[in-house]
Amino acid sequence: MKYYMRLPRGKREFCLFMAIISVISVNIIAPAITCFEMGFSLESWRAALGAMPFAWFAVIACVLATYYPAEWLTACFLEKDDSYNAHILVNILATVLMMSVILTVVAPWIAAGQVSAEPLEQFFFRWTRIFAVSFAVEALVAQPIARAAMNGLHRALDVRAAAAGSAAAAVSAPRD
Repeated sequence: MKYYMRLPRGKREFCLFMAIISVISVNIIAPAITCFEMGFSLESWRAALGAMPFAWFAVIACVLATYYPAEWLTACFLEKDDSYNAHILVNILATVLMMSVILTVVAPWIAAGQVSAEPLEQFFFRWTRIFAVSFAVEALVAQPIARAAMNGLHRALDVRAAAAGSAAAAVSAPRD
């Protein structure tokens, strides 16, 4: 039941789900990582804001590129009858693992506006921090909010469908 209520049921809902997660993630992770790199100041936060729209497009592309590999990796570690929470946690772990590897290299290129070898040279130093921050934000903030939004949407749709069904039944019921 949790799968049905808290996860997207179709393509339109998947787009909404992805939009919620990506907007929350980019608005928290990008400034946090920038502040870790440059120091916590208003100037560091402003530097992150300039690159965030472009980073958001990169995040969307990474989500789409890692969606099926993350599903496959989740299936490798879990059985079909394992708990909802286990599936969600392993899927978040797989997705964040793959996305953090990609974005550890690509995000500095986006922020700097040029391709350089520096992100590759600093990869292992930066990746661990990016992975930890991203996993924490995804598991504790972005994903729970998006799943709660899906749950609320599905409850509203189910109430609307039940009301429409009872109205249709009242109209078609035989009268004495």
